[in-house]
Amino acid sequence: MTTNLADVDPTNKQASAKHGIILILAAIMPPMAIITLIPILPLLMKEFSEVQGSAFLVPIALTVPALCVALFSPLAGWISDKMGRKPVLISALLIYAIIGLVPYFLTNLTQIIAARVVLGIAEAAIMTVATALIADYFKGKERQRWVSIQIACVSLSAIVLIAIGGLLGEFFGSRGPFLLYLVAIPIALCAAFILYEPIKSHEKVSLDAPKVPWARVLPLLFITLFVGVIFYTIMVKLGAILALASEVSPAIIGGIGAAANIGMALGSMAFGKFKGASGPRLISIGLTLSAIGYIGAAFSTALIFTSIAIFIASFGFGMLLPTMLNWILSVLPRNVLGRGTGLWTGAFFLGQFTAPIIATALQSQVGGLENVLVLYAGLSIIGVVMALTKIKGAKGLVNH
Repeated sequence: MTTNLADVDPTNKQASAKHGIILILAAIMPPMAIITLIPILPLLMKEFSEVQGSAFLVPIALTVPALCVALFSPLAGWISDKMGRKPVLISALLIYAIIGLVPYFLTNLTQIIAARVVLGIAEAAIMTVATALIADYFKGKERQRWVSIQIACVSLSAIVLIAIGGLLGEFFGSRGPFLLYLVAIPIALCAAFILYEPIKSHEKVSLDAPKVPWARVLPLLFITLFVGVIFYTIMVKLGAILALASEVSPAIIGGIGAAANIGMALGSMAFGKFKGASGPRLISIGLTLSAIGYIGAAFSTALIFTSIAIFIASFGFGMLLPTMLNWILSVLPRNVLGRGTGLWTGAFFLGQFTAPIIATALQSQVGGLENVLVLYAGLSIIGVVMALTKIKGAKGLVNH
């Protein structure tokens, strides 16, 4: 008789808050890699102004880790299913710290980009395995709560990290923020001494063990990709969106951006309040709020109304992210949890990476940024209608 890993709990250990906190700190590392460098982007542009193609290459140095997360997260998840979660996470955190610091000593832009590519691969492992471990450690309502906390903390950390990046840039110049990557070392040590391996690495998976349920997973991945695009469009185009209503200073953009992140955090925490709600119902609510926000931002002629619209949209995004992540975790067998989490992470980060490219391309096709916002609102409404047709008989996603 064969044993199915999906039905086996390989450890009697019980996860607690300290395990969740370490995993949340680890999950903050990937977005930190971009956020902390935003304040020193002008310094890097000036420093490498004489390098051919610098106008393209310097921003790529900032964002290429996100592309690497999109490309390598499924592989990282597969490796963690085979080799175990804990060793992959610890190794990735140490690589992140070492490679993340390397650009502090480099003066060649190509070498900096190469280091950032390696950093992105480490980020893929960190993000995927940290999320998979939350799914391994916690079940039901506790899992939903920790997923919501993770997304909320990542959103709120952006406010602090961008300020820290600015201070390090102020005191240490264009390489200052790279020093912050060393914080991954104490997180790796905490992971080594406190986390436990939820899957026995020596245990053999039977031939009849469950595989990735592609028919159920693929639609969720496509929805996640769409959510990633519309979510990150607000972030990368924030200044231009606000400028549709009024001239804005960097300080105003930063303040409204902070409010948007707070809105997203509140939305992710509100996710757990919808007791017994199904995935389709939660998607319909989140996409409705996103559509309202996009329409409001497109037609607003006053900065205050644009700000409110962006907050509403961000609240909707905050609901959508834990909905999609919890939904995909709920359909994955235990033995492919890493792969499935990696696919979700890859889809979301692919949406983030392509968001500015898609928005810029659409602007010239539909006649301006405001029309792009209207288009996204329309697509969101289509998504709402499709979700509403699936509500009847759908299983509750949020446990009582």
